[in-house]
Amino acid sequence: DVNESKLDLDIDWPGVFKHAQAVSKTNPFWNELSGSNPFVHDIAASSRNENNKHLSVLKEKPYLFSKLSGNRDSLDSSGDELDIDCLLRKTSARRSGRSKSISDFLDIIDNRRFNPNKTAPQKTTASDMTWLQNDREAYKMAWLSHRQLTRSCLDLEAMSHSPGWAQTQATDIHVVCKLNHEGGSVQLPDSDINIHVPVGHVLPGEFQEVGLKAILNPPLSCNNDLSSTVSPLIELTLSNLNTSEAIFLEVKVAAKVKNDPLSQVMSDIVCFFSLNKEGPFKKLENCYIYQDTIQVKLTDLSHVMYAVIAVQASKIQPPATNVWDYVHRTVSVGIYGPKHIHPSFTAVFTVFGHNYIPTKLTICDIKKGGKSMPPVVFQLWGKHTFLLEKPQDLNISLTSCDPDFEVKMEDQSKNIKKEELKTGEMVRQQFPFSMLGCREMHFFVFLVQIKILKSSQVTQFHVTTPDPAPKLSGIINRPKRLQNRKEIKSAPWLLIPTIKYPKFQDKTLSVNTYGVALKTVLRQNKIDYLLEYFKGDTIALLGEDKVKAIGQTKMKEWYVGVLRRKIGLVHCKNVKVISKEQAMDTADSELTTRNLVEQIALPFKKLTYIYSVVLSTVSESVYDWRALAEVLGYSHMSLDDFNEAHADKESERVAHVVKKMKQDCHANKKKRLFLYELIVALLKIDCQGLVTRLTQDTIILTSAVKLGKSWRELAEKLARLTKQQIEAYEVPHQGKNGAVALEMMWKPAYDFLYTWAAHYGDGYRDVLQDLQSALDKMKNPVTKQWRELTGALILVNCMEVLRASAFSKMEE
Repeated sequence: DVNESKLDLDIDWPGVFKHAQAVSKTNPFWNELSGSNPFVHDIAASSRNENNKHLSVLKEKPYLFSKLSGNRDSLDSSGDELDIDCLLRKTSARRSGRSKSISDFLDIIDNRRFNPNKTAPQKTTASDMTWLQNDREAYKMAWLSHRQLTRSCLDLEAMSHSPGWAQTQATDIHVVCKLNHEGGSVQLPDSDINIHVPVGHVLPGEFQEVGLKAILNPPLSCNNDLSSTVSPLIELTLSNLNTSEAIFLEVKVAAKVKNDPLSQVMSDIVCFFSLNKEGPFKKLENCYIYQDTIQVKLTDLSHVMYAVIAVQASKIQPPATNVWDYVHRTVSVGIYGPKHIHPSFTAVFTVFGHNYIPTKLTICDIKKGGKSMPPVVFQLWGKHTFLLEKPQDLNISLTSCDPDFEVKMEDQSKNIKKEELKTGEMVRQQFPFSMLGCREMHFFVFLVQIKILKSSQVTQFHVTTPDPAPKLSGIINRPKRLQNRKEIKSAPWLLIPTIKYPKFQDKTLSVNTYGVALKTVLRQNKIDYLLEYFKGDTIALLGEDKVKAIGQTKMKEWYVGVLRRKIGLVHCKNVKVISKEQAMDTADSELTTRNLVEQIALPFKKLTYIYSVVLSTVSESVYDWRALAEVLGYSHMSLDDFNEAHADKESERVAHVVKKMKQDCHANKKKRLFLYELIVALLKIDCQGLVTRLTQDTIILTSAVKLGKSWRELAEKLARLTKQQIEAYEVPHQGKNGAVALEMMWKPAYDFLYTWAAHYGDGYRDVLQDLQSALDKMKNPVTKQWRELTGALILVNCMEVLRASAFSKMEE
């Protein structure tokens, strides 16, 4: 019978709705969004036994979007969730419905088409739906259209005020890796947790799938007076038990046994092991410890295993009161918050009993207006580590450094009891922030202070919030348009902010102030960014702001000037400032806007940068890929040049343009430099805010690399850090010998400079100038040879004159 080979596209939607009623208890946007989403509204209304005024498109045309039926191959309407168990299975056909992707859907269709004997007799749909059966691409597009239409009907205005806006993704951090006979290593992302699989662990031709997962709360049974966990609970999964070699677990822990004889005898770092998450746990003997790193040999292998590292004492001998007295214990704290800040939001201070700080954390007890909110995923905003010799009561306070935001007085300070720290579990405290007045939202900096109540020890650090949610003016201002789905034709395109970038004009700079050289300055050893001139030369001054920087040997004040088509600094005492009307001959001090842009971007030819950071920053901050492509020399690009993955969002198109330019620069390394060309392009579309952000980020990173171990001297000068505070910055980056390797010294330097710079908020000029002054005052200033920071100061001081000359005010 021909009907037996056809797909069952008939869907029992009432059954689906009954199945989905439970979702309303976990979806954080349910109540506000059900009215604006026709699919959600049907389910919400059916659960309340209400008459549905908004008839969904699924009821009008129940066969418009299809769902396969039948036992093992049945599909759910959402393919967003990732089930780690599915990754360990061999075929997509064995996956649970909740983890199937569109590719899996199509595989099932193909299996049914080419294996008709496996398919039970099924009834067919109307004849006009047969095109879905015979065309993989058609089925794919129908499914994607269903997803797109569902999401396009969301009430984005309601979502943008939720503390967990667009943050309902899974947060468990895990990794799965497939290894062959040659073995290898698997590392949990953003951690010091590794599995080493030796050569010959499995037979030639066979494979081992290794899964690693960190469970943040360790078992309570391993935390008492004689034992304290110093790592998360580690879940290890193996797919193949036909093995001939053991595997090794290596973990860097948050403690080190003290060097005194009593501590060395009474305590040790051990590994507890179990085949069950709840235990019981047994102590493993095959352990090797060096400083704060332990390596454990695992011989009794199972498909699922659990391990946790702990400090264990044989007994407590006075004056010690618990196992903490025998070790140097590092406490890690993380500050978590929403992906975007809102007029009212909550920051969560979290203490971990180990040094693994996840980048995302599920928060289940957020309250808003006295009511509990559904669980949301918060992002890591900042982290810090400090030494805590024993469990003690802590006082935590968060204070805004920006007058536009506040934490209410009664919520500014909270306590954490030492008994909570002893459990080894995460301890969280919430701090609600609110905006004062009706000003425009912006990111800001707040201070975190940790005080030990029974001592004078204080640890503090600064945290910078993320940016506010992007203004989706194309949708937020017209909510009624969204409620009428017939008017929605291409929802993803509506999400792009309509920003028109000004046209760059290559013309002569307009200068109002000049300086006449009072003496001749010619240097035997040329110095980058410092002008040379003859007595009587007329130098164009690009503003009257002064730059403080080291010259040949001393700190001086300088103007930014132009002479003979070159931009540089001229010593303030060597010129007499005159007005434009007083200048006699200005021919030698003329410069075009194109030459200005190309010269002030020169420091970026020698600055260190992290490509992934630059890519994400630019793609999130540029809202017109065509404008960027044109100034980068890709004016010929069209939408046809983008593949399907890059076609939906403007940020993805911008990222695609940047990646193409990166590839072209890489292919011609001798003549092209990626970061330099990118900055020139951004200046030509007047993205000065983005340029200053990239400037500060790359200057801080490059300074950290240049400083090396000298960062300690800088930290004392800039922030008056104590030796203990400096050590706290270095602890997370120490190697197995307990010291920070020279090649890794840039990491604590970067952590310090980033925290220090965050205190300035938007004051990027002050950051660069104060950093320049502090570096110049060091015993052996790196700025005597490394002058790119001076070049960056020239750049930020030229932005006003660039904007005034290169961009039409009418167009602006």
